[in-house]
Amino acid sequence: MNDPTKDPRFLHDPYPTYAAMRSACPVQAVPTGSSGHSSYLVTGYAEARQALGDPRLSKNTAAFFADKRSRRRLHPAVAHNMLASDPPQHTRLRKLVTKAFTTGAVAELRPFIAGVTNTLLDRWPVGGQVDFIASLAVPLPVIVICELLGVPEADRPEVQRWSAELFAAGKPDRIDAASHSVADYMTGLIAAKRLRPGDALLDRLIAVRDGTDQLSEEELVSLAVLLLVAGHETTTNLLGNAALALLQHPAELERLRSNPEDVPTSLDELLRFDSPVSTATFRYTTEAVTLGGTEIPAGVPVLVALGAANRDPERFSSPDQLKLDRDAVGHLGFGHGIHRCVGAPLAKAEADIALRTILSRFPGIRLAVSPDQLDWRRTRLVRGLASLPVLTVATTLPRLPA
Repeated sequence: MNDPTKDPRFLHDPYPTYAAMRSACPVQAVPTGSSGHSSYLVTGYAEARQALGDPRLSKNTAAFFADKRSRRRLHPAVAHNMLASDPPQHTRLRKLVTKAFTTGAVAELRPFIAGVTNTLLDRWPVGGQVDFIASLAVPLPVIVICELLGVPEADRPEVQRWSAELFAAGKPDRIDAASHSVADYMTGLIAAKRLRPGDALLDRLIAVRDGTDQLSEEELVSLAVLLLVAGHETTTNLLGNAALALLQHPAELERLRSNPEDVPTSLDELLRFDSPVSTATFRYTTEAVTLGGTEIPAGVPVLVALGAANRDPERFSSPDQLKLDRDAVGHLGFGHGIHRCVGAPLAKAEADIALRTILSRFPGIRLAVSPDQLDWRRTRLVRGLASLPVLTVATTLPRLPA
């Protein structure tokens, strides 16, 4: 049994492979590494939505791997976080962080996001080439989430490097080492904040831990690491994928350039078209489940391909076309159900501000290389560009006020 997603062409463009698999069967077994075991890959929209909301599909990785030998040495704060838990633990932990990402809370951050965006774009050459990923898509979300958590400015470059290492596909030793580095850092930062409290999100979580709710030390460190990593990795990919999609569709790019107020309502279609998370995080069946007519036995991993589901023609007509006026609100780019991305409002705010500012200050932006020369990150979990060379063109407008 071959895994079609191992095809070298898959990283560059996974959608033809997903379409062929979905056409054959929306839920099918695929090999898991070299162990000879199988997982089940979900590529249909209806089946993916069902899987994401089915309580029989657990995210409790600690329970799944408890009786399995492993040489991995992931730090517990990374291995056992809110994302890898089920109710009631998940419900309790999520409630503590949800208030930080409400529409109102994110609105208060918009002036800061705009200021950071303008500062980063001030460094772009006029009429030259720049890497969109390294110069904007990476630093913007890092700075924003670090500001929200209260990570000192001097520490941010190293924190970003550790976070990127956690996605070093095929390099378990590097991933494990990075997990300890970032968890140890957060442990030290929490200790420092106890001595000198502030008003950042991390300070508020510490207050909860020291108050009546009594977050354990491991829970506190785990939440901090999860918010840090999830708070910028996926947004980096959202920014890069959205920019590339627009640059490859000149008519849609011109639509937004002429009507920048349409950017917020276009984000759902951009998220659907090329989802920043290609495959949802780990789930497994706690009992036998029938999904899309396929019988899945108990105790088996289920991989939900969000990118494939968002291109299902049964849900979205002409799914391989970018249509910014499409009603794409039902996309699964942020997941679905109780584990839907808690930071979705913040990610959308950053994308809205970044895209509008770029279209205003650099209306002549275009790709500097052909699309087939682009380098994609070598991981099936997230979908994002390693770099995106663009030409700013010598047509710029003044800096937007923060």
